[in-house]
Amino acid sequence: PAPELAGLPKLTPTRHHTKVDPINIAIVGTEAELDAAMHAAGWVVADRATRASDIAIAKSVLLDRPDSTAPVSQLYLFSRPQDFAFEREVGGSARSRHHVRFWLADGVQHDNRPVWMGDATFDLRAGVTRDLHPTHHIAPDVDQERDTLVANLTAARQVATVFTVSGMGIRVESHNGEGDRFDTDGEIDVMVLPPGGASVVHVDTLPEPAIVATKDRLWRWVHAH
Repeated sequence: PAPELAGLPKLTPTRHHTKVDPINIAIVGTEAELDAAMHAAGWVVADRATRASDIAIAKSVLLDRPDSTAPVSQLYLFSRPQDFAFEREVGGSARSRHHVRFWLADGVQHDNRPVWMGDATFDLRAGVTRDLHPTHHIAPDVDQERDTLVANLTAARQVATVFTVSGMGIRVESHNGEGDRFDTDGEIDVMVLPPGGASVVHVDTLPEPAIVATKDRLWRWVHAH
């Protein structure tokens, strides 16, 4: 249903060109619609990474106190860091959280509206990078975090249409730039936001192609065993 997305990158690299997280989410809508939808679903904008924000997140983890807008590390797509990152804190500190980065796909539109590519992952625990900067280690099931974001936005009545396009392809096991294992069915869930932030009662879910549905059933069986 969206051939314009077929040629877009499917993995986010670091600035050193190490492939990191899979792209597993895309959102169709304006910047204002994206921001309003994420806030309606209970997600907040993450701070930009600075020395001060690095110190704040370290205090949050070490002292077990809230930091609901703690920064996320920079990843790159279209040769630039993420345009926005959103998160939803879990527990009383920045140790664990839901988070997603978004990049505007320049020059790409779906039904004459902007497209934002995203990577949604769940931070299990805090750590440090090789150069001693704060970081997090992700949960391996990145599909679950993708599904969580879809469920949150749907529950907030912010999704008009949802459909699936092929992403990085089946990878039963891979690793991100910090060495964390992840697995995925390789699909990207595309959510079309209602124009102007209107509330949606019924979500139009487009069917997957037969070959993708068959592959997904096989993937679920493999993942369960």
